[in-house]
Amino acid sequence: MANKTIRVTQTGSPIGRTEDQRATLVGLGLNKLHRTRELEDTPAVRGMIRKVQHLVRVEE
Repeated sequence: MANKTIRVTQTGSPIGRTEDQRATLVGLGLNKLHRTRELEDTPAVRGMIRKVQHLVRVEE
């Protein structure tokens, strides 16, 4: 069975955000607006997305 992936696109700027939110975006592989990454759907990745949910768009 193939691992499920989710597509995460950065929609908000990290300017004026806390340092941990910036670090979370970098951890997800996002560092520019409208950049998209295909990530494995794991609880750790879901937690990171939840932390910066106001800055990203998620597609199942």
